Amino acid sequence: MEKVDETDIEIVKELEKNARTSFRKIAEKLDVSEGTVYNRVKRMQENGIIKGFSARSNAMKLGKELEAVIGLRVNGGHLVEVEEKLSEKEPIRCVYDVTGEYDVILIGRFEAITQLNNFIKTVLAMDYVERSSTHIVLNVVKEDFRTF
Repeated sequence: MEKVDETDIEIVKELEKNARTSFRKIAEKLDVSEGTVYNRVKRMQENGIIKGFSARSNAMKLGKELEAVIGLRVNGGHLVEVEEKLSEKEPIRCVYDVTGEYDVILIGRFEAITQLNNFIKTVLAMDYVERSSTHIVLNVVKEDFRTF
């Protein structure tokens, strides 16, 4: 794995605050050259440290009014296969392989309860999915997927 130093971490922090921040502004803040920032970002992208750049949006204002956390129990020998299939499904934002009562935790955003209902029925019809437990999010107190 590629070793990162404090400068790399500071660059990532700045990009996570605002991915549109120019390399020039980051360089000024960190007291390094713009070329240094460019080269380090490029290297971190090539090594999979920086996986991409994105905007954070308000899902509710975009019509995704329902967020659900779904626990699944899966036949152990087929866990990876099921997780890969689930990760391709549109309303799903996160697929976690976890310990505890469930094997997989999904987080999805849905337009309405009918979409969630149809999704759950589809998942329960999948081979190797034994059972599910669905929790509807009533209020998001904190949601921040940035590393730093």
